[in-house]
Amino acid sequence: MNIFVLVKRTFDTEEKIVIQNGKIQEDGAEFIINPYDEYAIEEAIQIRDAKGGKVVVVTIGGEDSEKQLRTALAMGADEAVLINTEDDLDELDQGAAAYILAEYLKDKDADLILAGNVAIDGGTGQVGPRVADLLGINYVTTITNLEIDGTNVKIVRDVEGDLETIETSLPLLVTAQQGLNEPRYPSLPGIMKAKKKPLAELELDDLDIDEDDVELKIETVEIFLPPQKSAGRILEGELSAQVKELVNLLHTEAKVV
Repeated sequence: MNIFVLVKRTFDTEEKIVIQNGKIQEDGAEFIINPYDEYAIEEAIQIRDAKGGKVVVVTIGGEDSEKQLRTALAMGADEAVLINTEDDLDELDQGAAAYILAEYLKDKDADLILAGNVAIDGGTGQVGPRVADLLGINYVTTITNLEIDGTNVKIVRDVEGDLETIETSLPLLVTAQQGLNEPRYPSLPGIMKAKKKPLAELELDDLDIDEDDVELKIETVEIFLPPQKSAGRILEGELSAQVKELVNLLHTEAKVV
């Protein structure tokens, strides 16, 4: 099977975000593979081990993204591809990212494409479905179980507190939800092997993509952190006094009664 995984470099979930002059400051920040993409990588590796074939991880970004690709290779992926837009584009929206990925994938005869359900930085969940639409293939989002029998596929997906079972066929794109599997940690032998695995670097010219093809259609008006929450208050004293004070606070401060 030809299996491709779409990967994104995102801030570490423990990283403190700093905004300066309307932009998120990346200097000194720690970056990781988008956590939902780790489920996609793990599922791809398990399917390859069971069905044969190879797993190729693909990302868009700059040279810094090589670290995340090497991590995916250390987990067990066979090859990696970096589509380097560092010199061509200052910013990408979801439509542009999907277009670039689809242009790369259109002649790769992909049987299965996996992506994370959402990226933890943007959280739109758009890129995977957009890629499938551009390629003209089936897609299913937020999957928690995947069974492949020949070209027939049975999927269980999360639907807001319940589960839905879907039957479809390859070629197919799916986006991985938490609960699909338990992503492995790169082992020391895996890290050593990853150094020798192929990591190709492409630019937009290699894909015959002009900058006009990926012109931004979304404008970021403002970036800001949510307001800091005030500390909670503990009421003390007799129960009747606490109730009286609580009602007063709800009326005068919270203004909900």
